[in-house]
Amino acid sequence: MDGYQKEIADIETQVERLVEGEGDAKTVAELSMQLEILKAIYACATDLYKRGLKDEGLRYGLRIQGYGDWTIDNVYAFVYERSVELEPRAHSAFVGGIKAADFALMLNP
Repeated sequence: MDGYQKEIADIETQVERLVEGEGDAKTVAELSMQLEILKAIYACATDLYKRGLKDEGLRYGLRIQGYGDWTIDNVYAFVYERSVELEPRAHSAFVGGIKAADFALMLNP
């Protein structure tokens, strides 16, 4: 389990505890939204990372954009920052935008 998976698992546990303890609905909703966003970013980052292991062009694109070597941390940073730059929308549209974004295309030099 990497640090990103641990963060996701920790938030999942926190949400479960709040729900079981009938915690504040607003807090549960906010943490659930955060969790959904982090899961979408992580899924895109890990997919892109795996693709880049076989694609020198993607690795080169990451380097020339200033993110350094092809590591999961650097790929995650790239995906995270590009996700934040997506046009602001309602939560569900934002998560959908992350899932639909072509991060590999964004790395093409």
